[in-house]
Amino acid sequence: MSTETTGGLFDLTGKVALVTGASRGIGKTLALGLAAQGADVVVNYASAADRAAEVVAEIEAMGRRALAIKADVSQEADADRLVAEAVEAMGRIHILVNNAGIVLPANAEDQSLDDWRRTMSVNLDGVFLVSRAVGRHMIAAGGGSVISIGSMSGRIVNWPFRHAAYNVSKAGVHMLTKCLATEWAEHGIRVNAIAPGYIRTELTDEVLKEHPGVVRDHWAKGAVQNRIGETRELVSACVYLAAESSSFTTGEIITIDGGLTLR
Repeated sequence: MSTETTGGLFDLTGKVALVTGASRGIGKTLALGLAAQGADVVVNYASAADRAAEVVAEIEAMGRRALAIKADVSQEADADRLVAEAVEAMGRIHILVNNAGIVLPANAEDQSLDDWRRTMSVNLDGVFLVSRAVGRHMIAAGGGSVISIGSMSGRIVNWPFRHAAYNVSKAGVHMLTKCLATEWAEHGIRVNAIAPGYIRTELTDEVLKEHPGVVRDHWAKGAVQNRIGETRELVSACVYLAAESSSFTTGEIITIDGGLTLR
């Protein structure tokens, strides 16, 4: 493919991205990846102000604008305030990455209703609330790209850990993605999702320390590539969905799992 057809397709210069749950892990990597392609970034965090400040500093070191905003995406007022403050500070939101999420493992028969509801409130309600607030802004502004981080857990039942609430919440994110893509296409808004497999983060490192056999014998061997992924391996998909490169892509769930869901 010639440079004439590829030039600018992945360039995010002049764009503003809001990334939820961006103080660490996948969210941090995606925020930095978008900034590396030229985007200014609003870094949302729930509690780790020091970590969020470090992400902001890294983005600013690239010559981009960056801002950290504390907000609990599962709370309607907080979600609306997050978006309002981001727009006020940056002028526009072109890209939303719904990354914030939690997992509270439990056998279904032992799962408390509070933990079930907390999982849904962050993983599903949070995606809806922030998407709704950003969607209103994007409709008025003439378009944008919404990217939600789902999971292969929205397609399969992970094993041997038991976390039905997490799986159900991510399946909901996938369907919400398709619904919003259908409703908002007329406004020039594309809505897609990325469904990662097992990715190495600080959280999975904790599992690795406590249950090395699970990671070695189940997570890694489940994938046809015989390993778990790295957060950096999600960046290119996020940039693709954020940029002009995906102008004809909406309602898609891009699975990045090393082939685990193939068998």
